[in-house]
Amino acid sequence: MRFKQSIQTIVLGFALWVCLLFGAGQTPIMAATLNAAAGSVSQERIQTLPEAVLTLESGVDHFLTAMPAGYYTIANVEGLKSLLENDQPLLVDVREPSEYQSGHIPDAINIPLRTLTHNLDKVPRDRPVVLYCSTGYRSAMGVMTLHLFGYDNVRGFPPSFAGWKTAGEAIAKA
Repeated sequence: MRFKQSIQTIVLGFALWVCLLFGAGQTPIMAATLNAAAGSVSQERIQTLPEAVLTLESGVDHFLTAMPAGYYTIANVEGLKSLLENDQPLLVDVREPSEYQSGHIPDAINIPLRTLTHNLDKVPRDRPVVLYCSTGYRSAMGVMTLHLFGYDNVRGFPPSFAGWKTAGEAIAKA
């Protein structure tokens, strides 16, 4: 059962990556044109799609609609400080090592986003985990990745290092 869930998670992650890849370059006009063109044949296309694609589509839909308001985030510096004070989360900086070494939030560990899946053993399931990066993009990808791997204790800090620094909070150097 666990093996099947792992395969489903990998397939779901790949599908989300493909959606992002092909959706990222579209302008609103292109997207509207493609959606209008697809609308006339979408019912026919749906009937001819393999069952696995439909299952994948419903899995992605379930994942996206299950996201709570706030999308697993800590919205501001005060919220992070409160969490750090009360719940002692693991703070993970998903930036590259050179970025981390030039300055990071105190007590954060560095697991670059590109190595996150190779370091799952460093990410606990039994206490809160907060990811951050420079501006929020990489941490959002990391949160989604960990949620796809079954972590329900992970949140992102969208203000990220830039917000922490702008707020005048303490900065550690490696």
